[in-house]
Amino acid sequence: MARRGKKKGRPISGWLILDKPVGMGSTEAVSKIKWLFQAEKAGHAGTLDPLASGMLPIALGEATKTVPYVQDGAKIYRFTVAWGQERSTDDLEGPVTKESDQRPSEAEVKVLLPKYTGVIMQTPPQFSAIKIAGERAYDLARDGATVDIPPREVEIGRLDVVEHGADHTVFEVECGKGTYVRSLARDMGRDIGCFGHISELRRVEVDPFTPEDFVTIAELEAARFGVQDNSDVTGAANTTEAADTTEVAEAVEAPIDFDAIDALLVDTSAALDCLPQIAISDDAATKIRLGNPVIIRGRDAPVEAEEACATARGKLVAIGAIEQGMFKPKRVFAG
Repeated sequence: MARRGKKKGRPISGWLILDKPVGMGSTEAVSKIKWLFQAEKAGHAGTLDPLASGMLPIALGEATKTVPYVQDGAKIYRFTVAWGQERSTDDLEGPVTKESDQRPSEAEVKVLLPKYTGVIMQTPPQFSAIKIAGERAYDLARDGATVDIPPREVEIGRLDVVEHGADHTVFEVECGKGTYVRSLARDMGRDIGCFGHISELRRVEVDPFTPEDFVTIAELEAARFGVQDNSDVTGAANTTEAADTTEVAEAVEAPIDFDAIDALLVDTSAALDCLPQIAISDDAATKIRLGNPVIIRGRDAPVEAEEACATARGKLVAIGAIEQGMFKPKRVFAG
């Protein structure tokens, strides 16, 4: 008997701005969202550690083509540094490696802030996804190896003290791609001489998205199944980790309201607000989707641009370059 082919899922596109809970990994979160939407394709724009909470932008369908633009966006984190201990993972997960009875004053903490603002050199944590000789640093560290990770350049837009206590300080940082907040906690603790590690971390924003875009797992499940008490649905959904998502979806006997859950998505084009926006005609959109360049008309249209976003009737058509007044598509989106 011929084996029945697996369903591919729905061709739904857009961004889901998940308020990820503590304890859930980024890959697990993507799988959960893909299952809830029954989407063909899904991916995230920047890993968030399981012990961290907050904004995890997840792209569905055509939105996965815009992931690099969100990954490059500025990020805002609010985090708590617990003073007195350094840990192997620079957060609560790892064992204590160094200890001190010293605790800093608020003035001692604030005097450090300029050192960690602007373009700085930062060494990523031993337990990080950085590749060393083709292997992830966290895999080497888990095997007991001491990893020699070279420092790299990162950019910190601002670093502020939000609250200071006897044994901890709450900070808010706005930073660029590749910044490790755990490294900030480790390095500040070493500079003060009291050691430190992250005890709480929340990603508040990922440009261009804001906290107003947040959606929780509970809200998604309520919309997906049209229920307020979704404990039974949650239990069934949590079994998706090792199971085929389509089979699990069929096993959940609950009404499905895709209109309600789809309404929680942010339009794909939102990720491209950083690019020049070019409005084109329907005829031009057809040509572009076939891979052909088109002349850009209009008094305010740019003559040159390394990257620009073409839209027709407000709908995303393509990302491309503008050369001598002509739009040349590089990445085309389905109509």
